[in-house]
Formats: sequence, structure tokens, C-alpha cells
Amino acid sequence: MNNNKKAPVARSFETERGTRDMKAPLLRSAVVIALALGALNVGACSPRVDTRGNAIHIEDVAEIKPGEHTRQHVLSKLGSPSAQTAFGDDAWYYISEKTETTAFLAPKLIERQVVVVKFDPHGVVTSVDVVDEQSAENIEPIDRETPTAGNSLGLVEQLLSNVGRFNRDK
Repeated sequence: MNNNKKAPVARSFETERGTRDMKAPLLRSAVVIALALGALNVGACSPRVDTRGNAIHIEDVAEIKPGEHTRQHVLSKLGSPSAQTAFGDDAWYYISEKTETTAFLAPKLIERQVVVVKFDPHGVVTSVDVVDEQSAENIEPIDRETPTAGNSLGLVEQLLSNVGRFNRDK
């Protein structure tokens, strides 16, 4: 009879051990998933750096000599300009900037570079200027609005003005 008493004890031990063996892989899976989600969370908050414009090397700018080089040489050395003057002095502008954006916050300016190359009427370089952030000026926009010509219709006038305008043939 003692054998009968020991058998249930052994079965219960094996049952507990079997349960423990099943819980271990689940626990490992949960830990791996939690670590992966934590890594994704940290990665989502890392800043994103955006570069806009024609980022040129200062060494290339230094090689352009006023009075010696022409538009064609500047074009081959620096590439197409970001902007050109439409009136007045003939100048090419190479504009670039780097911004850093973290999550939903506003972008923060890291670096801005503006290179101005001016030409004489014959297409020869007269000056090369590098404009940095310290010499930049902030411009405040004006809040005024330009009035438009015509009537200002109210809600009822807008609703009633469409009565009878629908084409029934379609």
C-alpha cells in the first residue's frame, strides 16, 4: 500500500515540473518581446536629420577665383544653383540647410549655408561670398490681408443661390 501512496506524489511532481517546463519558453518569449518593444521605443525617439538644398563643399568654393573663372566653370565645379537673381546683379545662390527633428517637436536648425556667386555682364565671377547664420536677418511677416473684389455672401444667400442650377438631364 505504500507504493500506492508514493505514486500520486510522483505524478504531482511530474505535473508541476511539466508546467514549469512549459512556462519557461513563454517567459523567455515575453522577455524577448518586451526588449524588442523597448528598442523600438528608443529608436522612435531618436532624432531625424534632414538635408535640403545643394550642400557644397567649402573647398570647392575656395577654388573659384574672382576675375578668373566664368559661369561655365562655376557650373561644372558647384553644380546648378538653388536660385538666381531675376533682376539687377547677375548672381547665383547655393542654399542648403540641415535640420534635426525629434518625434513630434518642431525641427531645430543645425547648419545653414548660403554661397553667393556674382558675375559681371560678360559672365566672369566678380565675387564669392559665404553667408553664415550670424549675418542672417529675421523677417517678420505682415498680418494684413489683401481684399478681394466681389460680394460677400452669407449662409442663406449661398444656399439659395444654387436653387434651380441643377441639370436634370444627367
